[in-house]
Amino acid sequence: MAKFLIEVPHEAEKVACLRAIQILLQTGSHYLTNAEFGCYDGDHKGWVIVDVDSKEEARAILPPIYRSQAKIVSLSRFNLDEVEGMLRHHQG
Repeated sequence: MAKFLIEVPHEAEKVACLRAIQILLQTGSHYLTNAEFGCYDGDHKGWVIVDVDSKEEARAILPPIYRSQAKIVSLSRFNLDEVEGMLRHHQG
């Protein structure tokens, strides 16, 4: 399984924030009921990290109203040995 960050933007008005939060919470999805939001800091987006098989599966978790505007990012974790090996490979 892969790990993805789902970023869901919404309008900046207070009611739009509340509606977006309400819609995500009402899905009942474990993922979406644990979303984090940046509204209080002026960044009108919600974020969720999910472990699924594909970007398409990550997008399908969202309510249809947010699927087209959501940004889905594949996440990777590295250790120092991997990075040093990659640097050696690319530096010739």
